[in-house]
Amino acid sequence: MNAPLRTRVLDVTTGTDERVLDLTTSCTAFLAEVADGRDGLLNVFVPHATAGIAVIETGAGSDHDLLAALRALLPADDRWEHRHGSHGHGRDHVLPAMVPPHATLPVLGGELALGTWQSVCLVDTNGDNPHRQVRLSFLG
Repeated sequence: MNAPLRTRVLDVTTGTDERVLDLTTSCTAFLAEVADGRDGLLNVFVPHATAGIAVIETGAGSDHDLLAALRALLPADDRWEHRHGSHGHGRDHVLPAMVPPHATLPVLGGELALGTWQSVCLVDTNGDNPHRQVRLSFLG
């Protein structure tokens, strides 16, 4: 019998620029190894105070639009009380309130049940930390 909870940690390099990084292929590969055709839930979690997880369309400009919207809502300037790190870094610590550090997604028959244009993405505006970990956990 398979264990009810299976977990894997992905080491991801995001670089020093703002980025929306598509994790869908990694999520699909993980489920192919652990879900064994079962229904359940995939939790995607980034254990960082300055990154988030979004379910969004990619490749058609929405990922760039998301970053533009975040720049408009959270400008990298001196308004932030949280002041360590690079100029405007305080906004990166507000990001997880708008793009949460987690998403829980349905898995049906061992496959991620996303809509046609949906992708699971890491959103990282923090150029001070170019390396991230993402925890994938399947409960089935």
